[in-house]
Formats: sequence, C-alpha cells, structure tokens
Amino acid sequence: MNLTFPLVIASLLTFLITPVIIPMARRFGLVDDPKTRYHPAHTHHGIIPRAGGLALYIAIALSLLFFIPMTKLMIGILAGATVLIVVGLFDDKKDVNPMVRLATNALAAIVAIGAGAGIPYLTNPFTGTLIHLDTWRVTFMFFGPHSVLIWADLFAFLWIMWTMNIIGWSAGVDGQMPGFVAISAFVLGLLSLRYSTIDPNQVWVTTFAFIVSGAFLGFLPWNVYPQKIMPGYGGKTLAGFLLALLGILSFGKLGTALLVLGVPMMDAAYTLIRRMGKGRSLVAADRGHLHHRLLNLGWGKRRIALFYWGVSAILGWIALSVTSQQKVFTLLLLAVLVGMFLIWVNFFTQLSKPQDPDSG
Repeated sequence: MNLTFPLVIASLLTFLITPVIIPMARRFGLVDDPKTRYHPAHTHHGIIPRAGGLALYIAIALSLLFFIPMTKLMIGILAGATVLIVVGLFDDKKDVNPMVRLATNALAAIVAIGAGAGIPYLTNPFTGTLIHLDTWRVTFMFFGPHSVLIWADLFAFLWIMWTMNIIGWSAGVDGQMPGFVAISAFVLGLLSLRYSTIDPNQVWVTTFAFIVSGAFLGFLPWNVYPQKIMPGYGGKTLAGFLLALLGILSFGKLGTALLVLGVPMMDAAYTLIRRMGKGRSLVAADRGHLHHRLLNLGWGKRRIALFYWGVSAILGWIALSVTSQQKVFTLLLLAVLVGMFLIWVNFFTQLSKPQDPDSG
C-alpha cells in the first residue's frame, strides 16, 4: 500500500466533514462569542463555531478503522480519544472546570497506557546507551493477570499529559495549531518509516502518523485566517494526545518529538516559569504566550501561523538529520533563542507599532 494514500484519505475526510460540522455547531450552541464568553487568551472577534475537534476525530477514527488493524493498543488509543472529544464537546458548549479537564486528560492517558502505550526505554543522548524503564513490574489479578511497568508507564503518563497541555497553549490564532501538528505528525511518520527496516511493525505507526497529519492538513483550509471553525478544546487535546503517542510509538524517539515541537515546548516551559514567578495558578489562562507577544509586536495572524509552520518544518528536518546528542544541543540553543526573544519582547514591545492588518 502506498503510505501517502492514508494521508490523502484522512485529509479529504476532514475537509469534507468539517463544513457539515460548522452549521451543526451553530445550531447546538457550540460556539465561541467573546462578548458573552470572556477568555483572557482570546484573539478572535465574532461568533466562531468551536466543534472542529469532532470533525478531526471522525476523520481519524474512520481512517484508522479502514487502514489499521484494531489491536488492543489501537482500541485503547481510540477509547482515549473518545473521552477527550466527549469532554471537548461539553467544553465547546459551556466551559468545563480546569480540574475536570485535567482529570479527563489523565483518564485518556491511562486508558492508552493500559492498552500498551508505555515507554520501555530512553536513549542516553550522550552515550547512545539505553536507559531501561521496564525493570520494575507489578503484576495483579483483575479478570486475569495484568502487569504494570511502573517507570515505563509513569514516564508515558507524564509525557502524554505534558504534550496535551502544551499543544493547547499554542492554538491561539487562526491556522496556527493544525499546521504545525500536521508537520510534526508527518515528521514522526518519516521517522517510524526509517525504522521499519529494523522492525516491520513500524509500518502501521507510519500509517497512523500520516493519518493524523492528513486529518489536520484537511482541517487547515477551514481554520486559516479568517477561520470558519475552531478546533475547540477537544481538537487541541486530541492533537497533543496523538502526537504524544506517536512520539512513543515511533521507535521511542521522544527526542525527535521534543525537537519538532520545540517552539510550543519552550513557550509552555517559559509560561510555567513566568506564572510560578508571579505566584499565579499554573493553569490560569493569560495573554503571555508567544503568539500573544507576536500580536503585540504587530504581527498578523497569518504571519504567526506561517512562523510556527516554518519553524516546525525546519526543526523537523533537523531532527531527521542529526544525532541524539545534536538534538540536545539544538534544543538548548532553541531554549536560549526563545528566552532572549521573550525578554526582548517584554522590554521593547512598546517601541513596536502594529503593521499587519490581521494583527487584531
């Protein structure tokens, strides 16, 4: 099978399903109106449907059912995705409490991990040796014997939870999130394809990655400026959930996922540091994210989206071309550059005047 075929099908499905979801979202009140539903991180104006995650979920689920055998792991992934979308739709109707969101995110992660999405090992980037996380095993009886790999499952849980949240924080302007998610999933698909010569089972991971990439690519025409529909909370958490799992499944190369998602990762890290420094809640929304800073500089939404796509593509190319040790140095360099940029923006934003007509 041509591995680009699942990408094309998933893309077409999302592209065709999304315009059906738009009037449905309006009819059932799954919309975002800044006048009646204030949120400090809002960057849009007017009433925008929020249920884009449902279109993404349907397209991805149909593609997975058609192209990939329904193993225990895949059933667990779909079950976790279903939890996220159901909660996302409730949030699209009326904002769900952040603690409830966090709990349901944790439930989705646990379901996927329970189905087999653990991290059995990590590669030491400086020595190339493996750090085994599957040595501590606890076995119990629950309708038959079950085993839990404590460290492997704990690391997987933290990784999935972290990625779900940081992707959501980088979905602030039209087209921003679907573009870099499509690129990131495609890069992880290429990575798993490279390792399919070692492990033929990686072919299904490549197919999975290309399906995710295609689905978000198909959503992009409806979400670019001026957006016709937003991914909503369900779409954002679904993106983070699937990218986290692809990082685990693509031969355990979390370093590649970290690098290709470098800008959202660094933005999230600096956001947490900033909130802790001010003694604020870590989950309290604000207008301090990188895309907000760029809007303050006068960048338009199109330019911000292109910036995220371009950096993701460049970092993806680097991630596929360098060693594990070089990935670490690239991440450190990226952290310094993003930090310097944020400091510059903090002190010199007032010197910049808005230029782009779509800067809000």
